Amino acid sequence: MRILITGITGFVGSHLADFLLKKGDIDICGIVRWRSRKENIGHLKGKLKLFECDMKDMTSVQDVVKSVKPERIFHLAAQSFVPVSWNAPTETLSTNIIGELNIFESVRQAGIDTIIHIAGSSEEYGLVYPEEVPITEDNALRPLSPYGVSKVAQDLLGFQYFRSYGIKIIRTRAFNHTGPRRGEVFVCSNFAKQIAEIEKGYREPVIFVGNLDAQRDFSDVRDIVKAYWLAVERCKPGEVYNICSGKPRTIQSILDSLLSFTNIEVELKKDPKRVRPSDVQVLEGDSSRFRKETGWKPEIPFEQTLRDTLDYWREKV
Repeated sequence: MRILITGITGFVGSHLADFLLKKGDIDICGIVRWRSRKENIGHLKGKLKLFECDMKDMTSVQDVVKSVKPERIFHLAAQSFVPVSWNAPTETLSTNIIGELNIFESVRQAGIDTIIHIAGSSEEYGLVYPEEVPITEDNALRPLSPYGVSKVAQDLLGFQYFRSYGIKIIRTRAFNHTGPRRGEVFVCSNFAKQIAEIEKGYREPVIFVGNLDAQRDFSDVRDIVKAYWLAVERCKPGEVYNICSGKPRTIQSILDSLLSFTNIEVELKKDPKRVRPSDVQVLEGDSSRFRKETGWKPEIPFEQTLRDTLDYWREKV
């Protein structure tokens, strides 16, 4: 089977490549930007076929799709950090929306029978009222960031191309996920890196924090990529599916767990730069539709996820 992963050098893309290689009998191709840092897939050298491509360049995307003729596409390439989307809203919208549109048009014009997975986000739900928790796929979409708006656009564009052209597009809305290799700007990874640096004596015993009261529904990235595979194998094109643990955690509890793995004494300081202009206070998902369709369930305890993330940064710093 030929599989194309956009954003293969990223956090989720690299873990998906790991997962697929273990399955065997799969030819994995990946799209990378010329300036991409490839350290996340350094251990996979020689096992992947990589194509340099600008997702916003239609001709470039067409060339890759025509060359690979993939039977499955996992579209993961995106500007994925919510705070950046306020500073660079134009780049976020153009990268996320136009990049996806070019994938759809390339598949349509090539006339190939491809299943496309679109990695949506719980940020699409945005403003959620207390009576709407846990969040199902039928909840209103009220995004509270340019990033959230871009993911709603991707989601609806996928639905439109399924209905208009019959392209086999499966949309998922994954809630928060983390683990080893997560970028340092993301909360769990950022806390873990700060702790690792304090342990090594590289910084003062002060951890900078944002909104510790926010609640997020976290899963391990290794469970999420398994879910993505099950989505293209068992889910219905045109449908949308939440993927989540169903167990919300405060950011404070995550920090407390990470600190329980170390002996250091730290001071917490609030950093105004880490507070968003508008924040989603509670994200708690209901993934019963996806679980019924696929039989998926999270298998890695979140404490293990956090421990693995901290150990990753201990090695890296």
